[in-house]
Amino acid sequence: MTTARGRIDSIDLVRGLAMILMALDHVRVYSGVPAGGPSPGIFFTRWITHFVAPAFAFLAGTSIYLHGRKLASRGALSRFLLTRGAWLVLLELTLIRVFWTFNLDFAHYMLAGVIWMLGICMILMAAIIYLPVRAIGVAGVLIILLHNVLDFVPRPPIPEPLWAFLYGGGPSVGPLLVLYVVIPWIGVMMAGYAFGRVMEMPQEQRRRATLRLGIGLTVLFFVVRGVNLYGDPHPWTQERLPLGFLATTKYPASLAFLLMTLGPMFIAIAIAEHRTGRIARAITVFGRVPMFYYLLHIPLIHVAACIVSLVREGAIDPWLFGNHPMNPPPLPPNYTWSLGLLYAVYALCVVALYFPCRWYAELRATKRWPWLSYI
Repeated sequence: MTTARGRIDSIDLVRGLAMILMALDHVRVYSGVPAGGPSPGIFFTRWITHFVAPAFAFLAGTSIYLHGRKLASRGALSRFLLTRGAWLVLLELTLIRVFWTFNLDFAHYMLAGVIWMLGICMILMAAIIYLPVRAIGVAGVLIILLHNVLDFVPRPPIPEPLWAFLYGGGPSVGPLLVLYVVIPWIGVMMAGYAFGRVMEMPQEQRRRATLRLGIGLTVLFFVVRGVNLYGDPHPWTQERLPLGFLATTKYPASLAFLLMTLGPMFIAIAIAEHRTGRIARAITVFGRVPMFYYLLHIPLIHVAACIVSLVREGAIDPWLFGNHPMNPPPLPPNYTWSLGLLYAVYALCVVALYFPCRWYAELRATKRWPWLSYI
């Protein structure tokens, strides 16, 4: 379904679902529950959120394509991508960093996270969009399929900070810790850009194409993971099933990880084409204002964790003011939440986020202020 303002509801619905799942992992950050773990409950609490970043990057590419169709020229789109990409990088390194940590220790910790990655990829897309759409799509798919070759060849003779930025991850320049690297995420965004052509098809035709693509990629994941020779090979047969089979590498994102997450995403888009009920409309609200949601949800979750700490301990634990999410201090004794408490706080935060997001979605639908395109 396409709205009067030209938005495709199935994209907004799937992106909204990704936003909701993202909040679960970010509540987990402050709960002390590890990222994965020995129990199935802890493992799947983390695993289900793996679908978020691939959906973000891929659908960002699709949105770039669709947004470009509304502009007068590719030059206008390129300028928009340059400015919005730089804006996202600035937000990641300033406001979002403070929201995560509630401290100003910039000299020792800065994180290049998912918003950084989206911003850098948009800046690169400002030049890439001048290529033919088919070439962009083919190049994006090849990056996704072949980037794991880098795991089997000597590292290119480039400076360590640049390697960390491009593929290796980890410490880069000064206090900057790179979590989301350029490769393969730029390939995911490029493939998403070319997918915009599919979303211009009539609804039933694109639903069939998207469903076939989703099923094909999901089957390919099982083949790649089963053969276990390329795209993230490790001895899953020695681990408990299905946990070991599904434990793919996210940093940097392996081929197996991307197949595991993008395949179901396409199936979800196909299913979403005919979903118009109350729940679907509520989820779609989040997908229409992803940046607004992102900027709200981290401080809200962080404040909620402080309230939980105050109720449980009688004071706010200093651990909550550490360098989250990647370099916090050691976890205090007896701090870790139960999964029940984690999910309860998560549900309350998502409900609380709905109302300001609905207001902002209505604002964006009725106003044409240029700055609305940046948040």
